[in-house]
Amino acid sequence: MLTASTLSGCYALDPEMKRTVEARKTQDSPVGPERNPALPDTAAKAPVPEAAVPEAAVPEVDVRRVEVVRGMTALPPPSGAPAARPDANGEERATIIPGLTALPPPSGSAPGLPASPDLPPPPAPAADWPVRSAATVDPAAATLAGQTVDAIATAYVSLSLEIGTHEKGYIDAYYGPQSLLDASTAAPRDQKALLVSTRQLIAKLEEIAPDLSDPIERQRRAFLAAQLRAAETRLMMMGGARFSFAEEAERLFGVRPVLKPLKSYDAALTTVDALVPGEGALATRVEAYLDRFTIPKDRLQGVFEAAIARCRGRTVAHVALAPGDSFELQFVTGKSWSGYNYYQGGYHSIIQVNTDLPIRLSRALDLGCHEGYPGHHLLNMKLEEQMVKGRGWIEYSVYPLYSPQSLIAEGTANYGIDLAFPGQTRPDTERDVLMPLAGIEPPSDDRYWQLLDAMKALTGARLTIAQQYLDGVIDRATAVQLTEKYLLVSPARAEQSVSFTDQYRSYVINYGLGEEIVRAYIERGAPDRDEIWRRFALIIGEPTLPSDLLAR
Repeated sequence: MLTASTLSGCYALDPEMKRTVEARKTQDSPVGPERNPALPDTAAKAPVPEAAVPEAAVPEVDVRRVEVVRGMTALPPPSGAPAARPDANGEERATIIPGLTALPPPSGSAPGLPASPDLPPPPAPAADWPVRSAATVDPAAATLAGQTVDAIATAYVSLSLEIGTHEKGYIDAYYGPQSLLDASTAAPRDQKALLVSTRQLIAKLEEIAPDLSDPIERQRRAFLAAQLRAAETRLMMMGGARFSFAEEAERLFGVRPVLKPLKSYDAALTTVDALVPGEGALATRVEAYLDRFTIPKDRLQGVFEAAIARCRGRTVAHVALAPGDSFELQFVTGKSWSGYNYYQGGYHSIIQVNTDLPIRLSRALDLGCHEGYPGHHLLNMKLEEQMVKGRGWIEYSVYPLYSPQSLIAEGTANYGIDLAFPGQTRPDTERDVLMPLAGIEPPSDDRYWQLLDAMKALTGARLTIAQQYLDGVIDRATAVQLTEKYLLVSPARAEQSVSFTDQYRSYVINYGLGEEIVRAYIERGAPDRDEIWRRFALIIGEPTLPSDLLAR
């Protein structure tokens, strides 16, 4: 890590926020970049905030040891979490059925629009909207089913924390009760026992599904089932199971990617070639041109502070932030990624930027939006505010990285860049604000931004290369060469990209494909800007699975 400082300059728009950040400077430093707050060896150094979920919300039994048997209820009583609430208009919420798209079409959208050929095939048709009320069930059975979901949620959190002791990085964030963390990691079960428990919880969720009468409880059950299916797959992979790239992605993230052959990206290369004429390899020419817009290391702090401040300002104009939200900006080295958000709970994040390779100006707004506002920091903050604290749903206090949550997280974070800076607002911000701060001479024309836009058409090539590499069709050296050619990067940047695939495997689908899915859903029917932001806020603040966003 090169530097690690509290980011206070970003809060010029909010004096109260600045005071909050200044107060944090007097506290102990948070967990470092290499430490995972969910693992026992770091818990003592970085206590997880306990205010996120009241201790009373945890059943007074060892839920990790509860055996779930089909046909009988062997789970603890409900935790005392508040009853599910209707939406802001007092209306019944939509029912989410596994395998179906159950979120209503965006208001104002045209029905029957064809799905993009680049997106996964849509789920089977569901009933016309509005969703009809669930079938009448026995009130006693419904009450018991609701209690069971509540108990399974706590068991799921504990199970996830135990899995996290077997794989570094499996838990991306945890901010639930410290007592549950301690109990779960003190004597974790082995992987085989965890796999059995995962399947028991899945079976119990399937068994009680017909008895859930409350639509929001059905949504909750669908989320838990999808997360547990992903946990089952990851445990199988830890035990040596291997799946094809497409099947692994579908099992973990809830979407089966549709991949194009690499030759389909040749037209995009031709477009880029026209923007950067000259001799030599196209990737070399592109790299040389973009290197003109590299941020000097001694100016990184100021440029990123200014970029994130503007990302935050554009977000807060449309989405209310939780009280006291804050984050710290750190510059690190030795990573396979370019940026990362470590959500700490209590509406606080650590945002890290990797400086292994020179950082270009375009990354300032990209990472500011993606890792901060309206990206990961906002999403995690809204989940804590609305799900954990608002509804008392403890399952949202843990975030397993290899789960459908990640496609929603990465997809909304990538889409959030264009959402916050549509049209000409991004070039204007970079030319008038960030380039002067970076000491970069603004270009006399728009070729720089035209090039960046043209290169977006090559994003899908990364998935095809990853699929061929992970499925054994090509070796690593070939994957690096193809990455240079189709992503138009230097050998060093291509190595970093393939290293990411080595570490995270099919996770790569969550960026480009996730963004496509989010964009297709939000922009369906050509909504205005206010409606676009409303739909975005709904996705990040309500139980949402990838299947909910796929067009019918």
